[in-house]
Amino acid sequence: MVACQERLKQYALLMRIQKPIGILLLLWPTLWAIWLASAGHPKLKILFIFIMGTVLARSAGCIINDYADKNFDGHVKRTRERPLATRSVSTKEALILFLLLGLSAFATVFFINRLTVMLAILGAMLTMIYPFMKRFTHLPQLGLGFAFSWGVPMAFAAELNQLPWTAWVVFFSAAVWPLIYDTQYAMTDREDDMKIGIKSTAILWGGADIYIIGLLQSVFCLCFVWIGILFHLHSIYFFSLFIASLFFLYQQWLMRDRDPQCCFQAFLNNHWVGMIIFIGIAGSYLQ
Repeated sequence: MVACQERLKQYALLMRIQKPIGILLLLWPTLWAIWLASAGHPKLKILFIFIMGTVLARSAGCIINDYADKNFDGHVKRTRERPLATRSVSTKEALILFLLLGLSAFATVFFINRLTVMLAILGAMLTMIYPFMKRFTHLPQLGLGFAFSWGVPMAFAAELNQLPWTAWVVFFSAAVWPLIYDTQYAMTDREDDMKIGIKSTAILWGGADIYIIGLLQSVFCLCFVWIGILFHLHSIYFFSLFIASLFFLYQQWLMRDRDPQCCFQAFLNNHWVGMIIFIGIAGSYLQ
């Protein structure tokens, strides 16, 4: 019994259940899209399926990411205690758990429509490709942007059974966000990553990192102003964008000295950005 509990604990750690920030960062763009596609009246079935799918997909994504990094995580201070790095979980166990979670996430969309299923296949491919990008390019954060924003076209497809051009505006706008927060995340590991040969935008941008993040934050805000105009959202939404921009300014203040812990706090702060934008979108449809 004790051994079984320990196995389950290690599996939970592998899935990062104890760190829900990844679920939230994946969920907020999906919720934005569901509310925009449904004009504020989402179908409860679709909402439930996407929330469940988000939790399952993020858990599967953590596993395949750790599998890709199993020979590197032990050399990075922040990740050296992960189950695959410590060999607390075997690679075989990890791959089996990944397949179970991935198939479970994929199965949920079969209750929607064919277009959503086809998009889910592409989403699964993005999830599996992203962890290996850091071996070959300094832009794995761009891959994460596409993977973490893929819930946007899926949400439009689920609600409308089609993909209007506005869905792609939301998708590409949302894809800017992971470039921001995953670079902040990568800044916490920059020194270790450089030693072991891991690539990231934090390394690529070097001393210009904070300025480029600031530029991306500005682009993100402008894109979402455009989204507000396209979807005829209420002034409460634009006020929420103003509040989100203040959170971005706070993140800039946190990163000012490039202290790894402060950069990590800036990364975590993005949860509030996603939440306040969702509140603005949802509030617009309550007017």
